[in-house]
Amino acid sequence: MPLKSVSSFRMALAGAAVFAIWGVNHLAKDRELPPDSGFVSVTETLSDPKTEGYARAFAPRPFVFPADHGPHPEFRTEWWYFTGNLNDSEGRAFGYELTFFRIGLSPKPVPAGSHWRTNQMFMGHFALTDVAGKRFHAHERFSRAALGLAGAEADTLHVWLEDWSAEPQSPKGFPLRLRAAEKDIAIDLMLEQGKPIVLQGQKGLSQKSSEPGNASYYYSLTRMPTSGTISLKSRDFQVRGQSWLDREWSTSALSQDQAGWDWFALQLSDNRELMFYRLRRKDDTTDPMSAGTFIDRDGQSYPLRRDEFLIETLANWRSPDGVSYPARWRFQIPKEGMDLEINPLLPDQELNVSVRYWEGAVAIRGTAAGLPVEGRGYVELTGYAGN
Repeated sequence: MPLKSVSSFRMALAGAAVFAIWGVNHLAKDRELPPDSGFVSVTETLSDPKTEGYARAFAPRPFVFPADHGPHPEFRTEWWYFTGNLNDSEGRAFGYELTFFRIGLSPKPVPAGSHWRTNQMFMGHFALTDVAGKRFHAHERFSRAALGLAGAEADTLHVWLEDWSAEPQSPKGFPLRLRAAEKDIAIDLMLEQGKPIVLQGQKGLSQKSSEPGNASYYYSLTRMPTSGTISLKSRDFQVRGQSWLDREWSTSALSQDQAGWDWFALQLSDNRELMFYRLRRKDDTTDPMSAGTFIDRDGQSYPLRRDEFLIETLANWRSPDGVSYPARWRFQIPKEGMDLEINPLLPDQELNVSVRYWEGAVAIRGTAAGLPVEGRGYVELTGYAGN
């Protein structure tokens, strides 16, 4: 939300939630924002200088697990970002996104008094891509972190927003159960850890621009074996596949000359993964802070500098409201002999919520060191709707 790094946009989503909550009176409960409710500018939100009292990410820090799976309330924003590609026994393909954002409303302790008082809010996004049905479903929720409505448990990967949740099924944390339901769609999935944790950026410090503190702490689980049930219009599908988790916490902001980013999380058939992102400047040039990570078969990860990969947009898609997004890409890592083409499984995977963005399932085909390779993944595109 993924270069989401993408993390800047995901922080924008979290920050935008604060304004959306107060602005459209979604304080306690519901649900999807209607398309005409208005959108929040990512750039303006990320330019908010009011960071006093919150911690900032200035330098690498030790990561400790399972403690760092839990919340970090000393930072203003945080997210648990699950995406995945799944198939049923007949090959019917689905993509899903389930994300939780924690937003600090104040760095000050909560005063004694009403049980409704809180200095934390939560926002969630739940989306399902039904490839055979050619439908994309997306929903949004907000809630205060009070009275058990939403929250994140310390020292574990347990986070919830009403009945949307990620909940460990053992003291070790895995398997992890994901559940969400809205209208006529639902997921109930079990995720194993799979490969080891990947610390993104410089030992987990993901720098977004040249300004000190303009960074997040960022780790990923890049290949999580997944099984369970997808429910769609009263029909249940037993599915299997792979998921990806991004975890970030931050009190950072975009620089004034950055407009958005394109984030890619790719799982290849040769058991390797790629995360990379292009940070876009307002003049549509590529920011030099763009970067990525290459994860080998054994889980070893290697950073990718901006000059070590090439990305080219091959086609575009225009939304019904006239927003133009990239819709097909060529990605190359010359030193790995890798040449990939990336295609959305559906053109329309745009989330029309409080911050409009495109995030969806993609298919991958190409070559690596002269051998054919394919795969699945997720792509996030921000800043194209002018927010």
